[in-house]
Amino acid sequence: MRLPDFEAWAIFAKVVEMGSFGRAASDLGLSKGTVSKAVGRLEVRLGARLLHRTSRKLALTEAGQAARDDATRILAEGEAAEARASAAASEPRGLVRLAAPMTFGVMHVAPLLPEFLSQHPAVSVHLHLSDAVIDLVGGGFDIGLRIGALPDSSLRARRLCAIRRSLVAAPAYLDRHGRPEHPDDLARHACLGYAYLPTPDRWRFTDAAGTEAVVVPSGPMRANNAEALAPALRAGLGLALQPDFMVWDDLEAGRLERVLPNWSPPPIALHLVMPPGEPRPARVTALITFLTQTLAAARWANVQQPSAALV
Repeated sequence: MRLPDFEAWAIFAKVVEMGSFGRAASDLGLSKGTVSKAVGRLEVRLGARLLHRTSRKLALTEAGQAARDDATRILAEGEAAEARASAAASEPRGLVRLAAPMTFGVMHVAPLLPEFLSQHPAVSVHLHLSDAVIDLVGGGFDIGLRIGALPDSSLRARRLCAIRRSLVAAPAYLDRHGRPEHPDDLARHACLGYAYLPTPDRWRFTDAAGTEAVVVPSGPMRANNAEALAPALRAGLGLALQPDFMVWDDLEAGRLERVLPNWSPPPIALHLVMPPGEPRPARVTALITFLTQTLAAARWANVQQPSAALV
């Protein structure tokens, strides 16, 4: 079964409306030859001549008069369908699937979504939280938030902000066990481990002179979720490497203290990643814009490591 030649029907309707192949071609942005061939193609399909052609004017044949109303309706309905689709594409509407790290998503993404959803009541968000690296394309996600170094991939990435990481501990722990002055001193301390660090079995630090120190941490607890370490940290069970977005409030309240302030781990950043391809639906673009503006303005964002750490 052959599909109807909608383009030829629409061009025929435009020729009838304009009364000329040349004016129809100009209005449609096509060549006069393309317009003439489309009408001829339609006549072959219908098995009847639609127009009497003379050097001065066009006249509808009997078959053309019968086809004119159908052609006009096809053109009008096509233009209306495109207008409706264009309006829908320009208005944020529908579902956006967003993937984010577990703790970061709970603490800093989920609290933002009510504001976004109130601004865009026709949009809904499916928030998927996991500390594992999610396959955005295979999982059907529109947007992902990732912290740390990005592997090479076909995904498109936008850097939102720098994130400072620090070695932290409760003052009570440091009062009991002493405050380390050099990374080597950590061999005598309880180190709480996070399994999804780039090198969980090696902690790397750099000082102001660019000197690097590598530590093999050991301690009573290791977890695959950074938030799970927070109670142990506050209870004074050890030290841990934590990003500022995790410990900012605890540091301000004095529940935790930065350790080795003159030594810094490698810097990390928050990235927004997207599957390749354009254009993006308005609902996705709206959430990308919202997250870019709000997360980059967070009080823990873009707080720089000591300059020597930015190597």
